[in-house]
Amino acid sequence: MSNFAFNNPAFQQQDPRNVATYPGAPQGAQGAQAASFQHGTMDAAANAQLEGMYAAPPAGAIETDRMSVEDTVWKTAGLFGILLVTAAIGWFVTLGGVAAPEQNPYNQFQPNMLPWIVGALGGFVLAMVISFTSRKKVRPALIFAYAAFEGLFIGGISAFFEVLYPGIVFQATLATVSVVGVTLALFASGKIRASKKATKIFMIAMIGYLVFSLLNVVLTWTGVLGEGAAFGLLSKVEILGIPLGLIIGVLVVIMAAYSLVLDFDQIQQGVRNGAPRKYGWLGAFGIMVTVVWLYVEILRMIAIVRGSN
Repeated sequence: MSNFAFNNPAFQQQDPRNVATYPGAPQGAQGAQAASFQHGTMDAAANAQLEGMYAAPPAGAIETDRMSVEDTVWKTAGLFGILLVTAAIGWFVTLGGVAAPEQNPYNQFQPNMLPWIVGALGGFVLAMVISFTSRKKVRPALIFAYAAFEGLFIGGISAFFEVLYPGIVFQATLATVSVVGVTLALFASGKIRASKKATKIFMIAMIGYLVFSLLNVVLTWTGVLGEGAAFGLLSKVEILGIPLGLIIGVLVVIMAAYSLVLDFDQIQQGVRNGAPRKYGWLGAFGIMVTVVWLYVEILRMIAIVRGSN
């Protein structure tokens, strides 16, 4: 029995033009195959595009212009690279053009203090400028310059102490890397976090330490403490036979470690809030300031301990 649907007059027309377009006709079949091939090609292209999108790496900080942990890590590494280069220059100039310090105790070696002084002053001024102007505009060039000046300072002061206490630079560097590594591991594991209460205590302790440091510098420069006080009260005063500098130094190292936690937390907050990519430079700058501070404090602690023996 024939299908009643085919009784429709449209299917009974014998106009050759209609027959030619009938799906069963040769030309109709070719058109259908072409259309099917076209759709298949489009589907394959779409599938390939989707697979490429899924296989492609996620958009990074450059594509999104947003702050990321990886991008901040690279910025930090770049700044420390600049610091190491200028530190080598500061070391070389401080020692009068020689690569290794003079170990002869009878040789009256006079180090060149220019890298130390220039680096300290330049780094301090740039740190203040960066800290107070970064809210309006982030200037990576100033941060690069800060890293360069800090390198001169670190290289100069390290060479000076290495002459007095051979091996002290390696000890201080190892201790600094250890503190930074442990702090980062604890923060990454979630075992230590910044809190409002701890931050308030940290700020009070920082103000007290700055006031004490200023007073100690004044007493040392004016000669009030007399001879044998290279580090002022830190090396002159002892509590239960322990140099005051060692006691305060331990507290300062703890403060520096918490300062690192604050740096890591600010970077994490910036990434979470989608901060612009340029603010990664401020995160790297903060880490460098804290690490340099930590290294100098550890260097002084070791010098006080070795000098008292």
